Amino acid sequence: MRHLTHQLVAPVPGTERSIHSFHFGPTDSGRKVYIQASLHADELPGMLTAWHLKQRLKALDAAGELLAEVVLVPVANPIGQDQQVADVHLGRYELETGQNFNRRFRDMTAQVEAAVAERLGDDIATNQALVREAFRTALAAETATTQLDSQRLTLQRLACDAEVVLDLHCDFDAVAHLYTTPEAWPQVEPLARYFGSQASLLATDSGGQSFDECFTLLWWNLNQRFGERLPMGSLSVTLELRGQLDVRDELAGPDADAIIHYLRHQGFVSGQAAPLPPLLEPATPLAAVEPVATSQGGVLVLKAQVGERIEVGQVLAQVIDPISDRVEEVRSAVAGILYARSNRRMATAGMVIAHVAGTEAYRSGYLLSP
Repeated sequence: MRHLTHQLVAPVPGTERSIHSFHFGPTDSGRKVYIQASLHADELPGMLTAWHLKQRLKALDAAGELLAEVVLVPVANPIGQDQQVADVHLGRYELETGQNFNRRFRDMTAQVEAAVAERLGDDIATNQALVREAFRTALAAETATTQLDSQRLTLQRLACDAEVVLDLHCDFDAVAHLYTTPEAWPQVEPLARYFGSQASLLATDSGGQSFDECFTLLWWNLNQRFGERLPMGSLSVTLELRGQLDVRDELAGPDADAIIHYLRHQGFVSGQAAPLPPLLEPATPLAAVEPVATSQGGVLVLKAQVGERIEVGQVLAQVIDPISDRVEEVRSAVAGILYARSNRRMATAGMVIAHVAGTEAYRSGYLLSP
């Protein structure tokens, strides 16, 4: 195992922060997996899973069972880890700018396309290697002037040439679910099985230039330009490890095992892969998800559980105004799995209090939460 330290731009003298990456397996195999946790810093189930994963990767590395380099970043957001305000951890947005830590990663498509356009031949593996080299080179030429930008750039540089990128997150109160692209789903489906995903949500471009899509969108755009000479050379998955309070060894250990099973299934780890469990739920479009919102503020009383199969018109919650006695019944407009809900109990008017994974796409444009 190699432990590397990547220093971020310090906003003022004496406040330097760093990202730590741990590198396992051979560096000359031509294959690479990248895994990070807690980019939203208050989403800590992934950090515990990353620690369990680190112990397993150490053992696999020592036994010579890793067939590819695996890069692990267990603390992907040191800025957000230090945002403790009045005993509340605020880890989704940077306090200085208000920006979501998982948005605005660089789109390097134009630079990479220009670098490879005249060099591509008929050999797919060679073409994909050229893209990875150009991606690394383009990012190496970028400069960051703020702490947040340097954090984004550091993470993007670490992951840009990986075949598989896994970004470990969680929701407020949720069942296990994941986000990936329609193009990657055939390769990601085994992970959904091992992980026990109860909602697998697919979109090529969900908006916002999030971490996972800054890689897949580049490859998708190049594939649209160059066709069969350059098929998708990278897949990204955002794994949602249930809810924020699900920081428990009895969950994190099996989640780490699921990732190892998947890496073995995909040929990154030697040995026989574990049998594939059943797929709990089929993949559905992210554009079919209903963000269920309130129309008034008040005390939020939830009436449906995460993981429950919801019918059209079913009451998911009541919002009670204790001054006027008005009670709003919040109903689902679609049928599907209630995969996530709010952990707040005072709703504000217009607040999204739950997400239901429908089956028929009806939304377009920006599909993510703020």
